[in-house]
Amino acid sequence: MHEQVGGPKAARAEATRPPMGWNSWDSYGTTVTETEVLANARLLATHDGGALAAAGWDTVVVDIQWYEPTARAGGYNDGAPLLFDEHGFLQPVPARFPSSAGGRGFAPLATAVHDLGLRFGIHLMRGIARRAVEADLPVPGTPYRTGEIADRASTCPWNSDCYGLRHDHPGAQAWLDAMVDHVVGWGVDFLKVDDMLAPYHRDAVEALSLAVRRAEERHGRRVVVSLSPGTELSLAHLEHLREHADMWRVSDDLWDRWPDVEAQLGRMARWAPHSGPGGWADADMLPLGRVGVRAERGEPRHSLLSTAERRTMLSLWCLARSPLFVGGDLPTSDDATLADLAHAGVLEVARRSGGGRELLREGERGAETVVWGAATDDGATRWAGVFSTAPDARRVRVPAASAGLPGSPGSVVDVWSGEAMPLLPASAATGGDTVLDVEVPAHGVRLLRLDPSPAA
Repeated sequence: MHEQVGGPKAARAEATRPPMGWNSWDSYGTTVTETEVLANARLLATHDGGALAAAGWDTVVVDIQWYEPTARAGGYNDGAPLLFDEHGFLQPVPARFPSSAGGRGFAPLATAVHDLGLRFGIHLMRGIARRAVEADLPVPGTPYRTGEIADRASTCPWNSDCYGLRHDHPGAQAWLDAMVDHVVGWGVDFLKVDDMLAPYHRDAVEALSLAVRRAEERHGRRVVVSLSPGTELSLAHLEHLREHADMWRVSDDLWDRWPDVEAQLGRMARWAPHSGPGGWADADMLPLGRVGVRAERGEPRHSLLSTAERRTMLSLWCLARSPLFVGGDLPTSDDATLADLAHAGVLEVARRSGGGRELLREGERGAETVVWGAATDDGATRWAGVFSTAPDARRVRVPAASAGLPGSPGSVVDVWSGEAMPLLPASAATGGDTVLDVEVPAHGVRLLRLDPSPAA
C-alpha cells in the first residue's frame, strides 16, 4: 500500500463554511464549452454588483468529459476517443476549450476564472484512461509503464473512460501523484472525483488524498476534494471520509423533481449531525434556473421545481450545511432564482449555524411535517425549518420548544419574506406551550429565525 505521512489532511486549514459555486453538469452534461464556462463565471462575479460572489458562490467547476472530442448530450460514448498526453494525463478538447491549444491545458481558463476573483475546478474519473493503458506509456520518474499499473477488472459501471489503478503497485501512486500535480499546476483549486463511493473504493480514496496533499505542498495552494456519487453511502465510512476528503456525496444524481428533493430530507437527517469544518456531507447540486441545455437528462427547460420546492431545497441544504453548487445556466436563468441564490438571510444559515438536525417528523409519507433546527455557536440566534411534504398548502402548529426555540422566544421572523411571525402564547388551549402557527406552501417550508431579543 502507498505511503501515509501524518494523515493526508494534516496541517490543512479547514473551511468554516461549506464549499459553494457553479457546476456545468446539470445544464451541459459532457458538452460544456469554454465560452459557456466563462459566461457563468462572469455572472457569478458581477451579478447585482457581485452579490453572488460576495455571498460565497466562488467556485466554477467544469464537469465530466472535457477530454472527449465526440462528447454528446444524453449519455456517454462507449470506448470514446480521449485526449491525453505522453504520460496518459487527460487534456481538454481544443474545439471546446480553444485556450488549451498547444498543450496549455486548463491553465489559461483557470487564470481567467482567478482573475474574476473565483476558484476553478474540474471533474476527474477514478483511475487512468483505458486508451492510455492500451498505449503502454511511461510513468514519469519510474521504470514502469501505464500497462502495468492499471487494474483492468476495476471499471465504472456507467462510464467506460477509465480503469482503476493497482494501488499495490508502486507505479500507480507515482502516476497518480504526477497526474494530480499536473492538473493542480494548471491552477485547479477544486477536484470533483467520480466513481469513488459506489462501491466504496477505500484504496483509491486514500491514494487520491495523498496525491492532492503532495500537490498542495508543491504548489502552495489549497485544493478542495469532492467525492461522488454517494449511492447507498454508509455512515460506516464517516471517519475515513473526514480524513481523506473535504466533501462527499450522499446520494445518486439529483434532478429537478420533487421526489428527489423530498428524499434528501431523510438522507440529510442522517448526515447533517456529522457535517462541518472537518468535512461536508453533500446533498448534490442544485438543479435550479435554466437546466438541461445539453445535459444528460431532459430537454432545455427552466427548473421544474416550483418556487416553494426551490426554497425547500435551499433551506434544507443550508440547515444541513451541505455544499451548494448550482447547476443551472446562470446567464439564461430567471431573476427570481438568482435572487433566491443570493438571499443573504438564507445563506447566513449555511455560513453561521451549527448543529443542524431534524427535530420532529410526523404524518403519513407524502404529507409529513418535518422540523429542523440549528443555532449559532453561542445559541444567541436560532433557526427552525418547518417543512411540509404535502401536495397542498396547509396550516401547521408546532410547539416552539419542538422547533428548538425557547419558551419565551422573542422575535421570530420568516427568513425568506422578512415577515414577523406571530406565536400563540402558552395557554390551556395550546397545552401550556408557546406554539408556532404557520401556513406552509405545498412542498414548502417556513424558514424561521429567532432574534436574540424581542422586536422593539
